[in-house]
Amino acid sequence: MSVSVSSSPFLTGQFLLAMPGIGDPRFERAVIAMCAHDKEGALGIGIGATIDGLTFHDVLEQFEIPTDGVPAVPVHFGGPVEPRRGFIVHSVDWSGQDTVDVAGRWALSGTVDVLRAIAEGKGPARWIVALGYAGWGEGQLDEEMTRHGWFNTAGDEALLYDVEPDKRWEQGFTMAGIDSRLLTISAGNA
Repeated sequence: MSVSVSSSPFLTGQFLLAMPGIGDPRFERAVIAMCAHDKEGALGIGIGATIDGLTFHDVLEQFEIPTDGVPAVPVHFGGPVEPRRGFIVHSVDWSGQDTVDVAGRWALSGTVDVLRAIAEGKGPARWIVALGYAGWGEGQLDEEMTRHGWFNTAGDEALLYDVEPDKRWEQGFTMAGIDSRLLTISAGNA
């Protein structure tokens, strides 16, 4: 099931919500902020689950960055690819050496300069931290979108910043006008 929310065939700046029965336990109830999607492949950051026992302070301490005044927010499970690589999904009011603008809706940074800026109170106004990412090769996501598994919806930044991680999946469907309690794992026969 897929809904087109723009005239582009690509999903940059949208969210992917895992459908019940997606078939991969790593993506059950997943919410993926799509940060890049073109004919060569796709990259998204998971924002629907956090990593137990790991906080932003732990990440900062790895780089010997002081944590004074920095919230000890949880770190998100960004995806199964490069699970030790960190990313900050953030508001577009800050840009660093590798920051990528994501369709004008949010930005993605993955170098230590964003960590330092946040710790110094000079970073983006709104942000979440994640380890790992979800990646697809050339045409892979496009093919997956033709099967049962993913639902795409508009990239409403409120889902990123105003909803608790464990509520994002349900809220993503609600924002798209769908009651997630009515979704089923399989379809019947006609």
